[in-house]
Amino acid sequence: MWFIFALLSAVFAALTSILAKVGINGVNSNLATAIRTVVVVIMAWGMVFLTNAQNGLFGISRKSWLFLILSGLATGASWLCYYKALQIGEASKVVPIDKLSVVITLILAFIFLHETFTTKSLIGCILIGVGTLIMVL
Repeated sequence: MWFIFALLSAVFAALTSILAKVGINGVNSNLATAIRTVVVVIMAWGMVFLTNAQNGLFGISRKSWLFLILSGLATGASWLCYYKALQIGEASKVVPIDKLSVVITLILAFIFLHETFTTKSLIGCILIGVGTLIMVL
């Protein structure tokens, strides 16, 4: 089931890029990010209440709060940079560079989470990196 959700995530991320590129025309990138963020917040809290998950709010540990807040700050920084890049660059070049996050995530997961970095992972990282360079040059 995780594969289906991951695939849907990729489809929605692709739609996000195309819709954002059209919607950001003539709009300050920070304002556009703020509007997008409000929509995401409403949608996320809607899902919390729809699935009756709000009861777990008070059971979250301090460590989880800290890392969720840090993750939120990283997401915000990513979105602000992404929208600025999308506003001044071509989507066909901005998006592949943004997807280098896959390579960076694999490296960080190896260093900080002690996940296995296999030959297959290394080859995949190299291919993604080379593919990104080919697409943006």
